[in-house]
Amino acid sequence: MIAPTSPGVPAAAVVPPRRRPYAAVFRALLCAAAVTGIVIDMVVGDPLRVPIYFTIQSNALLAVVLGWSAHRAWTGRPPLSPRLTGGAFLFIAITGLVYHLILANDSSGFSMTGDALTGPRALSNQLLHTVTPLGAALDWLLLTAPGGLLFRYAAQWLLYPAAYFAFALIRGALLSSTAEARYPYPFLDVAAHGYASTAVTALVLGLAFYALALALVALDRVRPDLRRRENRISPERAGGLK
Repeated sequence: MIAPTSPGVPAAAVVPPRRRPYAAVFRALLCAAAVTGIVIDMVVGDPLRVPIYFTIQSNALLAVVLGWSAHRAWTGRPPLSPRLTGGAFLFIAITGLVYHLILANDSSGFSMTGDALTGPRALSNQLLHTVTPLGAALDWLLLTAPGGLLFRYAAQWLLYPAAYFAFALIRGALLSSTAEARYPYPFLDVAAHGYASTAVTALVLGLAFYALALALVALDRVRPDLRRRENRISPERAGGLK
């Protein structure tokens, strides 16, 4: 017979940690995919220029969050903050959507499909723009407890894209006009489009990102808990990657 919990004693001190090996393995594999893509780009590209891309930065953040979450799931520790995990998911979703809808779309006006990628570059491109965004979406839908996101997070998450926009413009202004990849993305190329047009494009994208963040929070509040039945025996709580 299990003795009742004494007042002031946390449940975690009585109930043993509940490990989630399947979630841990999936997150570890997705972390490995992001790291592999980044390493390939660093090896075959310019290691000083590769980190300036939002794609690399968002995948690096996702790798850290997933690796950390995999460890916590494997050892039965509490989940990370949903503010952190939700932000990592939003940023990698932005990476995937911008790539497939704008950069890989010849009709967008900002296409970067000039040269076909082959070999390691093609593999890295798919890992960083397709595999990790889709994997993060599956992790969020199938392995994450719903109800942990708050609407105020949406505006807080946008601070990073806004800071990246400012960084890209300042960096481009400081580099020579002949510098390679002076602006990391065509829609940020002030030399080609001017500051006014670039600012309008950035505003439109910013509003789209904010709408996506709000949609993410709204969906989190109504989506069902699709985790395995045996993973629902722990006390109810709002959480991130649980």
